[in-house]
Formats: sequence, C-alpha cells, structure tokens
Amino acid sequence: MAERLPGKVAIVTGGASGFGEGIARRFAQEGAHVAIADLNEDAAQKLAKELGGLAIRADISRGPDVSALVQAVRAKWGEIDILVNNAGIGHKPQALDTLSEETFDRILAINAKSVFLTAREIVPTMKARKRGAILNIASTGGVSPRPNLTWYNASKGWMITATRAMAVELAPFGIRVNAINPVAGETPLLATFMGEDTPELRAKFLASIPIGRFSTPEDIASAACFLCSDEASMITGVALEVDGGRCI
Repeated sequence: MAERLPGKVAIVTGGASGFGEGIARRFAQEGAHVAIADLNEDAAQKLAKELGGLAIRADISRGPDVSALVQAVRAKWGEIDILVNNAGIGHKPQALDTLSEETFDRILAINAKSVFLTAREIVPTMKARKRGAILNIASTGGVSPRPNLTWYNASKGWMITATRAMAVELAPFGIRVNAINPVAGETPLLATFMGEDTPELRAKFLASIPIGRFSTPEDIASAACFLCSDEASMITGVALEVDGGRCI
C-alpha cells in the first residue's frame, strides 16, 4: 500500500505523548519527516530516535521558542508541509468562578495563543509555496461543553472558530486548515478531565459515549493522517468529531 505522506515535512506540537505521539508515529509510518516539539525533551528525543525524526524542546506559548522550532525544522528538511497544533492542557473539574487566573492564562496561552504563534511563523512560506495543511486538535468540549470545565471548553471553542476563519482566509493560497474534536482518550490528560481516575468515574464518563470506549491515539492519528493527506484535498474548515457518538 502506497504511503500517504511521502516526503512531507510535518511538525507535531505536544508530540511526545498521548494523541501527539500517535500522530507522530502514524505520520512517520506514512513517509513523513516528523519534528516532535514538546516540553518533555527526553521523551521527545526517545521518540524521534525511534522514528528517525527531529526532537525540539519548545514551549509553544512563547514566540521565541516557536521561532527556534521552525528554524530548526527548516535547517534540517527545508520548508514545512504540515503543521499539527496538538499541544494542549486542561484543568481539573471545578466551578468556573474558582479557577485561578494563573491557570486560566496558561490554558489560553497553550490552547489558543500557540495557534497564532505557529501560524505567524509558518503561514507566510506556505502562502509563497501555494500549499500546506494545518490541523488543530480541539475537543468535543468546544461544541458540546459540560459543566466544571468551562474555561478549557472555551479555549477549544476558540480553536474551532480559529480553524474555520483560517480556512476561509487561507484557501486562496492553497492552504487547508482543519480540526479534530476528540472525546477524552487514553492519554495522560484523562485523569485531569475526570478529576481522578477511578473505575466509577470511568464508567460514568463512558456512559456518555455511545460506542462505549475512550478514544485512542491511533483513532486520532488515523483521522489526522487523512485530513493532512492529498486524499482530503477538497476538505477545509472542518472540525471532525472523533468521539464515538458523544456529540450526537
């Protein structure tokens, strides 16, 4: 079977674990050169060595880190074909009026500002080349929010709106912009969203997912690979729910 991303250069933020790791692995299997950007440098280096990719320690909420990341990728492989804005953080369930300002600022910086920063660095050359694919990993919380995760949900709603606005503006330049809305998955963030990881809380959460299981990194990677491949050349501005029916 032919590779779906042969020779493509891709950046995956938050690529050392969870959904990001799944996406990085799948992209490499499909022939892409993958740069793994993560705060966990050891994990990023380990995965990059396995995949033949590039690991860069970066806080993607900081402009200088994003600039250095993009420069390192260009120095190794040339221009960037695919950008996956996957890095994200959440907060434990709590009343919306009790979240600290520090936590709120960090959520917006990682989940929203980073999309602006990566676009500022990468979009100009994508425009010049008249091609490129950007994928934002949002959340079902951005379209079907539940109580006590209000500010996390709001940040993902921002990402979905940004995706659609970017898609409209960048389509004339041959750049496609899409999003994926995963339901909670078997990743390090699961316990954060539930407050704690117990059989009782898992059962309660799973009861809201018609297919009856959490999403996996492989589920998200399959959708990401399709949306970033030439097979999806007519798809832009979509926020694809990969959620086992939770948003129905």
